Amino acid sequence: GPAAGLSLRPRSWRAAAGGGGALIDRIVRVDHAGEFGANRIYAGQMAVLGRAGVGPLIQQMWNQEKEHLKKFNELMVAYRVRPTLLLPFWNVAGFVLGAGTALLGKKAAMACTVAVEESISDHYNSQIRTLVEEDPEKYKELLQIIKQFRDDEREHHDIGLEHDAEGAPAYSVLKTAIQLGCKAAIFLSERI
Repeated sequence: GPAAGLSLRPRSWRAAAGGGGALIDRIVRVDHAGEFGANRIYAGQMAVLGRAGVGPLIQQMWNQEKEHLKKFNELMVAYRVRPTLLLPFWNVAGFVLGAGTALLGKKAAMACTVAVEESISDHYNSQIRTLVEEDPEKYKELLQIIKQFRDDEREHHDIGLEHDAEGAPAYSVLKTAIQLGCKAAIFLSERI
């Protein structure tokens, strides 16, 4: 993936962070949980729609999410950040969300993608603002990773819109419900 070539020097972040260790822990933990959940959503969608015409498109987006998760798995180890205790729940919930919306059809699966990816990219934007306010030079490498992943999520969002997400039954209700779930998942994963 595009971010795979980014240089990571975890010790320099930790050392430079001084009192910022809790910030890095919270960011890495919640982003790992989010990428884990996104992987499970795409796995659920592929279980239902993998052989449909939209299968290759879902697989392409899932492959990018796999790269994101791989990077956050590396950061978890490098910074000795424990994962959220909710991973077993996100494992099931993500798959059920992906498969459930896919069972409603391609448009509903794309609506799920739009809702989730918009939530994640908004969350990444919030993290970028926080890190820039703290010290953009200190967090330069982490900012590069988050910006790249945010751009990938926006691309997935746009792909969902291009593939008739808004034509899903009760689109605005479905999108709002999924985004409320995402907000709750972010809130809980940062803390538990």
